Amino acid sequence: MGIKDVEQPSIKDQDRVLISVHSASINALDYLYRKGYFPTRLDNGLTKPKNSILGIDVAGTIEAVGKNVCKFKVGDHVFGSCFGSHSEYVSPRENFLCHMPKNITFEEAAAIPCAAQTALQALRDVAQVKQGQKVLIYGASGGVGHFALQLANYFGAEVTAVCSTSNLDWVKELGAHYVLDYTKEDFTDNRNKYDVILDAVGKRTFFSCLPSLTEKGVYITEHLFSPKYHPFQLMIGSFIGRKKAKIHLTKPNDRDLGFLSGLVEEEKLRPVIEKCFPLEHIVEAHRHIESGRTKGKIVLRVK
Repeated sequence: MGIKDVEQPSIKDQDRVLISVHSASINALDYLYRKGYFPTRLDNGLTKPKNSILGIDVAGTIEAVGKNVCKFKVGDHVFGSCFGSHSEYVSPRENFLCHMPKNITFEEAAAIPCAAQTALQALRDVAQVKQGQKVLIYGASGGVGHFALQLANYFGAEVTAVCSTSNLDWVKELGAHYVLDYTKEDFTDNRNKYDVILDAVGKRTFFSCLPSLTEKGVYITEHLFSPKYHPFQLMIGSFIGRKKAKIHLTKPNDRDLGFLSGLVEEEKLRPVIEKCFPLEHIVEAHRHIESGRTKGKIVLRVK
């Protein structure tokens, strides 16, 4: 993996825009694509990748617009979802983009799309979290986890955050009602029951969480692509009583980006960035993400 010159993308499709990329974040999906795990090959080519440039989050400035684009104009600052964002230019469709919140930087905007939409859709659409419910976020200090913590709080849930010792204080600052240090205790031993358990890092199985779910509790994992995860648990788990096991994969769209943008502008949601790497240090950035020990998000600074 490295940097090379490629042809600038075009906007032949009339609903696309050309973006000069300022920042792009790195997600776990990026290194899974890079390593060529089998489930990712089904999407990106069995023998060789269809898309050789990684990246799915982008924040930048619009340089050109297609004829049918109606929401944006040249010079607009936007953020959203786009394959190949670890580059200087991308040409996404307009329905995967949103105007940037006015109160954040390009780096912060690039940290939002995939991770925050994943957390939002898991809690709002899959779990249908309601006010007063008890939600446990496993991996609450990570990219998806720190957004899920804030969103569960926004929806009125009682939030228990599970993370490592060094991150306990700042997940409290993000709004966790209770915190658990996974290096010192296992939440399944405390006999507490949760309406929703969101495993944001792919470290827990449905069966290990089963005793900690309420009668109608929902377990959600975001890591079908993880080589450590066995998807057949979800199939079996769906037949156990009234408790449910769900896999959730993000569905990028401008409606959810707009909702998240509004929360950011109202200061009810904020992205946490552990570190920004310049694009030429992308190898180092990938190594850091692959360690699985990130605090919030890792961002590439392109411009």
